[in-house]
Amino acid sequence: MKKYFGTDGIRGEVNKGNITGEMFFKFGLAAGTYFSNKNKQRHKAIIAKDTRLSGYMLEPALVSGLISSGMDVLLLGPLPTNALAMLTKSMKSDLGIMLTASHNIHTDNGLKLFGPDGMKLSDNVEKKIEKLIDGKVQKYLLKPNLIGRAKRIEDATERYTEVLKNFFPRSFNLSGIKIFLDCANGASYKSAPALLRELGAEVVAIGINPDGFNINKDCGSTHPELIQRSVKEHKADIGIAFDGDADRVIMCDEKGDLIDGDQIVAMIAKHWKKKKILKGGVVGTLMTNFGLENYFKNNNIKFYRANVGDRYVKEKMNSLKYNLGGEQSGHIILGNFATTGDGLLVSLEVLNALKNNGKASKLFSVFKKVPQVLENIKVKDKKIVDKKTIKQKIEKINKGLKREGRLLVRKSGTENIVRIMVESSNQKLIKDTLLEVKKVIFN
Repeated sequence: MKKYFGTDGIRGEVNKGNITGEMFFKFGLAAGTYFSNKNKQRHKAIIAKDTRLSGYMLEPALVSGLISSGMDVLLLGPLPTNALAMLTKSMKSDLGIMLTASHNIHTDNGLKLFGPDGMKLSDNVEKKIEKLIDGKVQKYLLKPNLIGRAKRIEDATERYTEVLKNFFPRSFNLSGIKIFLDCANGASYKSAPALLRELGAEVVAIGINPDGFNINKDCGSTHPELIQRSVKEHKADIGIAFDGDADRVIMCDEKGDLIDGDQIVAMIAKHWKKKKILKGGVVGTLMTNFGLENYFKNNNIKFYRANVGDRYVKEKMNSLKYNLGGEQSGHIILGNFATTGDGLLVSLEVLNALKNNGKASKLFSVFKKVPQVLENIKVKDKKIVDKKTIKQKIEKINKGLKREGRLLVRKSGTENIVRIMVESSNQKLIKDTLLEVKKVIFN
Protein backbone atom coordinates (compact mmCIF):
# COMPACT_ATOMS: atom_id res chain seq x y z
CA MET A 1 0.00 0.00 0.00
CA LYS A 2 1.43 3.38 -1.03
CA LYS A 3 1.39 6.31 1.38
CA TYR A 4 1.60 9.35 -0.92
CA PHE A 5 1.03 8.20 -4.50
CA GLY A 6 -2.45 7.36 -5.81
CA THR A 7 -3.50 5.87 -9.15
CA ASP A 8 -2.11 8.90 -10.99
CA GLY A 9 0.57 10.63 -8.96
CA ILE A 10 -0.03 12.75 -5.86
CA ARG A 11 -3.09 14.94 -5.59
CA GLY A 12 -5.13 16.81 -3.00
CA GLU A 13 -6.33 20.15 -1.67
CA VAL A 14 -3.76 22.93 -1.65
CA ASN A 15 -2.17 23.86 1.70
CA LYS A 16 -3.53 20.70 3.30
CA GLY A 17 -1.99 17.27 3.84
CA ASN A 18 0.59 16.51 1.14
CA ILE A 19 -0.02 19.57 -1.03
CA THR A 20 2.11 22.10 0.84
CA GLY A 21 5.40 23.83 0.11
CA GLU A 22 7.11 21.81 2.84
CA MET A 23 5.97 18.48 1.36
CA PHE A 24 6.85 19.47 -2.21
CA PHE A 25 10.37 20.32 -1.08
CA LYS A 26 10.56 16.78 0.31
CA PHE A 27 9.07 15.31 -2.89
CA GLY A 28 11.67 17.14 -4.96
CA LEU A 29 14.53 16.15 -2.67
CA ALA A 30 13.44 12.48 -2.57
CA ALA A 31 12.82 12.17 -6.33
CA GLY A 32 16.06 13.99 -7.12
CA THR A 33 18.01 11.75 -4.74
CA TYR A 34 16.49 8.61 -6.29
CA PHE A 35 17.28 9.61 -9.87
CA SER A 36 20.80 10.85 -9.14
CA ASN A 37 23.64 8.34 -9.00
CA LYS A 38 26.94 8.65 -7.18
CA ASN A 39 29.20 9.60 -10.11
CA LYS A 40 30.20 13.15 -11.02
CA GLN A 41 27.78 13.42 -13.94
CA ARG A 42 25.21 16.24 -13.75
CA HIS A 43 21.59 15.16 -13.57
CA LYS A 44 18.61 16.99 -14.97
CA ALA A 45 14.91 17.31 -14.18
CA ILE A 46 12.31 19.22 -16.19
CA ILE A 47 9.11 20.66 -14.76
CA ALA A 48 5.89 21.69 -16.51
CA LYS A 49 2.60 22.75 -14.96
CA ASP A 50 -1.00 23.60 -15.68
CA THR A 51 -2.53 27.01 -14.94
CA ARG A 52 -3.49 26.80 -11.25
CA LEU A 53 -2.54 29.72 -9.03
CA SER A 54 -1.00 27.26 -6.55
CA GLY A 55 1.58 26.29 -9.17
CA TYR A 56 3.43 29.50 -8.30
CA MET A 57 3.70 28.26 -4.70
CA LEU A 58 4.50 24.60 -5.29
CA GLU A 59 6.93 24.93 -8.21
CA PRO A 60 9.62 26.86 -6.26
CA ALA A 61 9.39 24.38 -3.38
CA LEU A 62 9.83 21.47 -5.77
CA VAL A 63 12.74 23.19 -7.50
CA SER A 64 14.41 23.86 -4.15
CA GLY A 65 14.22 20.17 -3.24
CA LEU A 66 15.57 19.03 -6.61
CA ILE A 67 18.45 21.53 -6.57
CA SER A 68 19.30 20.49 -3.00
CA SER A 69 19.73 16.92 -4.30
CA GLY A 70 22.21 18.11 -6.93
CA MET A 71 19.85 18.13 -9.90
CA ASP A 72 19.76 20.86 -12.52
CA VAL A 73 16.20 21.95 -13.28
CA LEU A 74 14.63 23.28 -16.47
CA LEU A 75 11.27 25.06 -16.09
CA LEU A 76 8.97 24.72 -19.11
CA GLY A 77 5.91 26.66 -17.93
CA PRO A 78 2.30 25.68 -18.82
CA LEU A 79 2.28 22.56 -21.02
CA PRO A 80 0.08 19.45 -21.48
CA THR A 81 1.16 16.38 -19.53
CA ASN A 82 2.24 14.39 -22.57
CA ALA A 83 4.31 17.34 -23.78
CA LEU A 84 6.23 17.01 -20.51
CA ALA A 85 6.55 13.24 -21.06
CA MET A 86 7.80 13.68 -24.63
CA LEU A 87 10.29 16.40 -23.71
CA THR A 88 11.59 14.40 -20.73
CA LYS A 89 12.74 11.79 -23.22
CA SER A 90 13.84 14.06 -26.09
CA MET A 91 15.76 16.42 -23.78
CA LYS A 92 17.48 13.43 -22.17
CA SER A 93 16.28 14.30 -18.68
CA ASP A 94 16.54 11.93 -15.75
CA LEU A 95 13.16 13.00 -14.42
CA GLY A 96 10.06 14.84 -15.63
CA ILE A 97 7.54 16.35 -13.20
CA MET A 98 4.09 17.64 -14.16
CA LEU A 99 2.46 19.95 -11.61
CA THR A 100 -1.26 19.34 -12.03
CA ALA A 101 -4.46 18.03 -10.50
CA SER A 102 -5.73 17.08 -13.96
CA HIS A 103 -9.53 17.50 -14.20
CA ASN A 104 -9.97 18.74 -10.59
CA ILE A 105 -10.87 22.35 -9.80
CA HIS A 106 -8.24 25.00 -8.91
CA THR A 107 -8.33 24.35 -5.14
CA ASP A 108 -6.52 21.04 -5.76
CA ASN A 109 -3.05 20.42 -7.13
CA GLY A 110 -0.53 17.62 -7.30
CA LEU A 111 2.19 16.08 -9.41
CA LYS A 112 2.88 13.28 -11.87
CA LEU A 113 6.38 11.83 -12.22
CA PHE A 114 7.98 10.51 -15.41
CA GLY A 115 11.21 8.58 -15.85
CA PRO A 116 13.89 9.17 -18.54
CA ASP A 117 11.92 6.97 -20.97
CA GLY A 118 8.92 9.32 -20.75
CA MET A 119 6.90 6.69 -18.90
CA LYS A 120 5.02 7.24 -15.64
CA LEU A 121 6.85 5.63 -12.76
CA SER A 122 5.97 2.09 -11.72
CA ASP A 123 4.41 1.29 -8.35
CA ASN A 124 7.76 -0.19 -7.29
CA VAL A 125 9.71 3.02 -8.01
CA GLU A 126 7.03 5.16 -6.34
CA LYS A 127 7.35 3.02 -3.19
CA LYS A 128 11.14 3.55 -3.18
CA ILE A 129 10.69 7.31 -3.48
CA GLU A 130 8.15 7.21 -0.63
CA LYS A 131 10.80 5.64 1.62
CA LEU A 132 13.12 8.52 0.80
CA ILE A 133 10.37 11.07 1.51
CA ASP A 134 9.98 9.67 5.01
CA GLY A 135 13.75 9.51 5.63
CA LYS A 136 15.89 12.07 7.43
CA VAL A 137 16.03 15.06 5.09
CA GLN A 138 19.44 16.22 6.30
CA LYS A 139 21.30 13.20 4.95
CA TYR A 140 20.16 13.87 1.37
CA LEU A 141 21.24 17.52 1.31
CA LEU A 142 24.42 17.99 -0.73
CA LYS A 143 27.35 20.28 -0.01
CA PRO A 144 27.03 23.84 -1.39
CA ASN A 145 29.40 23.24 -4.31
CA LEU A 146 27.32 20.23 -5.49
CA ILE A 147 23.83 21.74 -5.62
CA GLY A 148 22.07 22.21 -8.95
CA ARG A 149 20.97 25.17 -11.03
CA ALA A 150 17.58 26.23 -12.41
CA LYS A 151 16.78 27.75 -15.80
CA ARG A 152 13.56 28.70 -17.57
CA ILE A 153 12.98 27.42 -21.13
CA GLU A 154 10.94 29.83 -23.26
CA ASP A 155 10.20 27.70 -26.36
CA ALA A 156 8.76 24.53 -24.79
CA THR A 157 5.34 24.94 -26.46
CA GLU A 158 6.96 25.25 -29.89
CA ARG A 159 9.16 22.20 -29.23
CA TYR A 160 6.07 20.16 -28.34
CA THR A 161 3.92 21.20 -31.31
CA GLU A 162 6.85 20.58 -33.66
CA VAL A 163 7.10 17.00 -32.35
CA LEU A 164 3.36 16.48 -32.96
CA LYS A 165 3.55 17.83 -36.52
CA ASN A 166 6.41 15.46 -37.31
CA PHE A 167 4.15 12.47 -36.57
CA PHE A 168 2.12 13.29 -39.69
CA PRO A 169 3.04 13.65 -43.38
CA ARG A 170 4.17 17.09 -44.55
CA SER A 171 1.03 17.29 -46.67
CA PHE A 172 -1.19 16.93 -43.58
CA ASN A 173 -3.53 19.88 -43.19
CA LEU A 174 -6.94 20.63 -41.70
CA SER A 175 -8.21 23.16 -44.22
CA GLY A 176 -11.99 23.00 -44.62
CA ILE A 177 -12.59 21.71 -41.07
CA LYS A 178 -14.29 23.92 -38.47
CA ILE A 179 -13.60 23.02 -34.84
CA PHE A 180 -15.23 24.21 -31.63
CA LEU A 181 -12.48 23.84 -29.05
CA ASP A 182 -12.59 23.97 -25.23
CA CYS A 183 -9.18 24.08 -23.53
CA ALA A 184 -10.59 24.13 -19.97
CA ASN A 185 -8.51 27.23 -19.13
CA GLY A 186 -5.75 24.71 -18.64
CA ALA A 187 -2.38 23.57 -19.91
CA SER A 188 -3.34 23.42 -23.61
CA TYR A 189 -4.65 27.00 -23.83
CA LYS A 190 -1.68 28.08 -25.99
CA SER A 191 -0.59 24.96 -27.86
CA ALA A 192 -3.93 23.55 -29.05
CA PRO A 193 -5.50 26.61 -30.76
CA ALA A 194 -2.14 27.64 -32.24
CA LEU A 195 -1.35 24.25 -33.76
CA LEU A 196 -4.85 23.59 -35.13
CA ARG A 197 -4.91 27.02 -36.78
CA GLU A 198 -1.40 26.56 -38.12
CA LEU A 199 -2.58 23.36 -39.80
CA GLY A 200 -5.37 25.27 -41.53
CA ALA A 201 -8.44 24.55 -39.39
CA GLU A 202 -11.02 27.19 -38.57
CA VAL A 203 -11.05 27.24 -34.77
CA VAL A 204 -13.57 28.76 -32.38
CA ALA A 205 -11.89 28.44 -28.99
CA ILE A 206 -13.03 28.89 -25.40
CA GLY A 207 -11.27 28.08 -22.12
CA ILE A 208 -8.17 29.94 -23.31
CA ASN A 209 -8.06 32.71 -20.69
CA PRO A 210 -6.71 31.13 -17.49
CA ASP A 211 -6.64 33.32 -14.40
CA GLY A 212 -5.38 30.78 -11.87
CA PHE A 213 -8.88 30.04 -10.57
CA ASN A 214 -10.96 29.03 -13.62
CA ILE A 215 -9.23 25.81 -14.69
CA ASN A 216 -11.94 23.15 -15.30
CA LYS A 217 -14.55 25.55 -13.90
CA ASP A 218 -17.78 24.78 -15.79
CA CYS A 219 -15.71 23.95 -18.87
CA GLY A 220 -13.47 21.29 -20.39
CA SER A 221 -13.94 17.54 -20.72
CA THR A 222 -15.88 17.31 -17.44
CA HIS A 223 -18.48 19.73 -18.85
CA PRO A 224 -18.95 18.52 -22.45
CA GLU A 225 -22.39 20.15 -22.63
CA LEU A 226 -20.55 23.33 -23.68
CA ILE A 227 -19.15 21.84 -26.88
CA GLN A 228 -22.38 19.89 -27.50
CA ARG A 229 -24.39 23.11 -27.50
CA SER A 230 -21.84 25.32 -29.20
CA VAL A 231 -20.89 23.00 -32.07
CA LYS A 232 -24.42 23.40 -33.44
CA GLU A 233 -24.55 27.14 -32.80
CA HIS A 234 -21.32 27.69 -34.72
CA LYS A 235 -22.08 25.02 -37.35
CA ALA A 236 -18.77 23.35 -36.59
CA ASP A 237 -17.75 19.93 -37.93
CA ILE A 238 -16.65 18.65 -34.53
CA GLY A 239 -16.36 19.71 -30.89
CA ILE A 240 -13.23 18.96 -28.84
CA ALA A 241 -12.78 19.41 -25.08
CA PHE A 242 -9.63 18.80 -23.01
CA ASP A 243 -9.19 18.62 -19.25
CA GLY A 244 -6.85 20.79 -17.18
CA ASP A 245 -3.61 19.06 -18.17
CA ALA A 246 -4.90 17.97 -21.62
CA ASP A 247 -4.23 14.27 -21.19
CA ARG A 248 -7.98 13.64 -21.64
CA VAL A 249 -10.17 14.48 -24.61
CA ILE A 250 -13.93 14.23 -25.06
CA MET A 251 -15.62 15.13 -28.35
CA CYS A 252 -19.00 15.63 -29.96
CA ASP A 253 -20.10 15.28 -33.57
CA GLU A 254 -21.66 17.99 -35.73
CA LYS A 255 -25.09 17.15 -34.28
CA GLY A 256 -23.89 17.71 -30.72
CA ASP A 257 -23.95 14.01 -29.81
CA LEU A 258 -21.32 13.11 -27.23
CA ILE A 259 -18.29 11.03 -28.22
CA ASP A 260 -16.49 9.47 -25.26
CA GLY A 261 -13.13 7.72 -25.01
CA ASP A 262 -14.56 4.30 -25.91
CA GLN A 263 -16.01 5.65 -29.15
CA ILE A 264 -12.76 7.42 -30.04
CA VAL A 265 -10.77 4.23 -29.39
CA ALA A 266 -13.22 2.22 -31.53
CA MET A 267 -12.88 4.64 -34.44
CA ILE A 268 -9.08 4.70 -34.28
CA ALA A 269 -8.90 0.89 -33.98
CA LYS A 270 -11.13 0.49 -37.03
CA HIS A 271 -9.12 3.09 -38.95
CA TRP A 272 -5.74 1.59 -37.98
CA LYS A 273 -6.84 -1.97 -38.75
CA LYS A 274 -7.87 -0.85 -42.24
CA LYS A 275 -4.47 0.83 -42.70
CA LYS A 276 -2.78 -2.30 -41.24
CA ILE A 277 -0.99 -0.34 -38.51
CA LEU A 278 -2.90 -1.74 -35.50
CA LYS A 279 -0.43 -3.92 -33.59
CA GLY A 280 -1.75 -6.88 -31.63
CA GLY A 281 -4.99 -5.42 -30.32
CA VAL A 282 -6.42 -2.84 -27.93
CA VAL A 283 -6.15 -2.33 -24.17
CA GLY A 284 -9.13 -0.88 -22.30
CA THR A 285 -10.02 -0.83 -18.62
CA LEU A 286 -12.57 -2.29 -16.25
CA MET A 287 -14.77 0.69 -17.19
CA THR A 288 -14.71 0.05 -20.95
CA ASN A 289 -18.23 -0.35 -22.35
CA PHE A 290 -19.26 -3.96 -22.98
CA GLY A 291 -20.55 -2.91 -26.40
CA LEU A 292 -16.99 -2.02 -27.42
CA GLU A 293 -15.69 -5.38 -26.21
CA ASN A 294 -18.35 -7.09 -28.36
CA TYR A 295 -17.37 -4.97 -31.37
CA PHE A 296 -13.74 -6.03 -31.03
CA LYS A 297 -14.74 -9.67 -30.64
CA ASN A 298 -16.93 -9.57 -33.77
CA ASN A 299 -14.16 -7.89 -35.78
CA ASN A 300 -11.29 -10.17 -34.72
CA ILE A 301 -9.51 -7.47 -32.73
CA LYS A 302 -7.90 -8.70 -29.52
CA PHE A 303 -8.98 -6.84 -26.38
CA TYR A 304 -7.64 -6.75 -22.83
CA ARG A 305 -9.01 -4.96 -19.74
CA ALA A 306 -6.43 -3.33 -17.46
CA ASN A 307 -6.99 -1.60 -14.12
CA VAL A 308 -8.41 1.93 -14.28
CA GLY A 309 -5.66 4.51 -14.90
CA ASP A 310 -3.76 5.30 -18.08
CA ARG A 311 -0.50 4.22 -16.42
CA TYR A 312 -1.86 0.67 -16.11
CA VAL A 313 -3.18 0.81 -19.67
CA LYS A 314 0.28 1.75 -20.96
CA GLU A 315 2.02 -0.91 -18.86
CA LYS A 316 -0.28 -3.57 -20.31
CA MET A 317 0.18 -2.19 -23.84
CA ASN A 318 3.93 -2.57 -23.38
CA SER A 319 3.71 -6.12 -22.05
CA LEU A 320 1.34 -7.23 -24.84
CA LYS A 321 3.12 -5.13 -27.50
CA TYR A 322 -0.16 -3.40 -28.43
CA ASN A 323 -0.07 0.15 -29.82
CA LEU A 324 -3.54 1.41 -28.90
CA GLY A 325 -5.27 1.73 -25.55
CA GLY A 326 -7.57 4.04 -23.69
CA GLU A 327 -10.19 4.83 -21.12
CA GLN A 328 -13.81 5.84 -21.45
CA SER A 329 -12.93 9.08 -19.63
CA GLY A 330 -10.82 10.21 -22.59
CA HIS A 331 -7.31 9.07 -21.67
CA ILE A 332 -6.20 7.58 -24.98
CA ILE A 333 -2.67 6.38 -25.70
CA LEU A 334 -1.38 6.16 -29.26
CA GLY A 335 1.52 3.85 -28.53
CA ASN A 336 3.46 4.57 -31.73
CA PHE A 337 3.86 8.18 -30.62
CA ALA A 338 3.15 8.69 -26.93
CA THR A 339 3.72 7.16 -23.50
CA THR A 340 0.62 8.65 -21.88
CA GLY A 341 -2.70 10.25 -22.83
CA ASP A 342 -2.46 13.27 -25.12
CA GLY A 343 -5.69 15.07 -26.02
CA LEU A 344 -4.14 17.18 -28.77
CA LEU A 345 -2.34 14.27 -30.43
CA VAL A 346 -5.51 12.16 -30.37
CA SER A 347 -7.45 15.09 -31.82
CA LEU A 348 -5.02 15.33 -34.72
CA GLU A 349 -5.43 11.61 -35.43
CA VAL A 350 -9.23 11.96 -35.35
CA LEU A 351 -9.19 15.09 -37.53
CA ASN A 352 -6.95 13.31 -40.03
CA ALA A 353 -9.57 10.56 -40.32
CA LEU A 354 -12.42 13.09 -40.40
CA LYS A 355 -10.88 14.96 -43.33
CA ASN A 356 -11.07 11.80 -45.42
CA ASN A 357 -14.38 10.37 -44.17
CA GLY A 358 -17.02 13.10 -44.26
CA LYS A 359 -19.11 13.89 -41.19
CA ALA A 360 -18.12 13.10 -37.60
CA SER A 361 -21.49 11.42 -36.92
CA LYS A 362 -20.68 8.89 -39.64
CA LEU A 363 -17.05 8.48 -38.63
CA PHE A 364 -17.97 7.53 -35.05
CA SER A 365 -20.82 5.13 -35.91
CA VAL A 366 -18.69 2.12 -35.03
CA PHE A 367 -20.46 0.18 -32.26
CA LYS A 368 -23.64 0.23 -30.21
CA LYS A 369 -23.07 1.10 -26.56
CA VAL A 370 -24.61 -0.98 -23.79
CA PRO A 371 -26.38 1.44 -21.36
CA GLN A 372 -24.02 2.25 -18.52
CA VAL A 373 -24.66 4.28 -15.38
CA LEU A 374 -21.87 5.60 -13.16
CA GLU A 375 -22.50 7.14 -9.73
CA ASN A 376 -19.82 8.76 -7.59
CA ILE A 377 -20.75 8.40 -3.92
CA LYS A 378 -19.04 10.60 -1.32
CA VAL A 379 -18.00 8.63 1.77
CA LYS A 380 -16.11 9.36 4.99
CA ASP A 381 -13.55 6.65 4.19
CA LYS A 382 -13.25 5.14 0.72
CA LYS A 383 -11.48 2.09 2.19
CA ILE A 384 -14.90 0.81 3.20
CA VAL A 385 -15.04 -1.10 -0.09
CA ASP A 386 -11.89 -3.01 0.95
CA LYS A 387 -13.67 -4.61 3.92
CA LYS A 388 -14.08 -8.33 3.46
CA THR A 389 -17.80 -8.40 4.29
CA ILE A 390 -18.55 -5.51 1.92
CA LYS A 391 -16.53 -7.12 -0.88
CA GLN A 392 -18.38 -10.40 -0.43
CA LYS A 393 -21.79 -8.73 -0.60
CA ILE A 394 -20.86 -6.78 -3.73
CA GLU A 395 -19.53 -9.93 -5.38
CA LYS A 396 -22.80 -11.69 -4.59
CA ILE A 397 -24.76 -8.87 -6.27
CA ASN A 398 -22.46 -9.05 -9.31
CA LYS A 399 -22.93 -12.81 -9.66
CA GLY A 400 -26.68 -12.32 -9.44
CA LEU A 401 -26.59 -10.22 -12.61
CA LYS A 402 -25.35 -13.25 -14.56
CA ARG A 403 -25.22 -12.36 -18.26
CA GLU A 404 -27.75 -9.56 -18.02
CA GLY A 405 -25.32 -6.96 -16.74
CA ARG A 406 -21.99 -5.99 -15.24
CA LEU A 407 -21.16 -4.31 -11.93
CA LEU A 408 -17.96 -2.56 -10.93
CA VAL A 409 -17.38 -0.91 -7.54
CA ARG A 410 -14.06 0.84 -6.91
CA LYS A 411 -12.62 3.59 -4.78
CA SER A 412 -11.24 6.82 -6.26
CA GLY A 413 -7.47 7.08 -6.27
CA THR A 414 -7.50 10.72 -5.15
CA GLU A 415 -10.76 11.48 -3.31
CA ASN A 416 -13.02 9.95 -0.63
CA ILE A 417 -15.39 8.72 -3.31
CA VAL A 418 -16.70 5.27 -4.20
CA ARG A 419 -17.50 4.83 -7.88
CA ILE A 420 -20.36 2.45 -8.77
CA MET A 421 -20.80 1.42 -12.40
CA VAL A 422 -23.69 -0.75 -13.61
CA GLU A 423 -24.03 -1.84 -17.21
CA SER A 424 -27.09 -3.54 -18.71
CA SER A 425 -29.70 -3.26 -21.46
CA ASN A 426 -32.28 -3.65 -18.67
CA GLN A 427 -32.84 -0.18 -17.16
CA LYS A 428 -34.75 -1.58 -14.15
CA LEU A 429 -31.87 -3.91 -13.40
CA ILE A 430 -29.45 -0.95 -13.43
CA LYS A 431 -31.64 1.04 -11.02
CA ASP A 432 -32.21 -1.89 -8.64
CA THR A 433 -28.51 -2.81 -8.61
CA LEU A 434 -27.41 0.74 -7.79
CA LEU A 435 -29.84 0.86 -4.85
CA GLU A 436 -28.70 -2.52 -3.59
CA VAL A 437 -25.00 -1.57 -3.70
CA LYS A 438 -25.63 1.75 -1.92
CA LYS A 439 -27.49 -0.10 0.85
CA VAL A 440 -24.48 -2.40 1.30
CA ILE A 441 -22.08 0.59 1.56
CA PHE A 442 -24.17 2.81 3.86
CA ASN A 443 -25.86 0.23 6.14
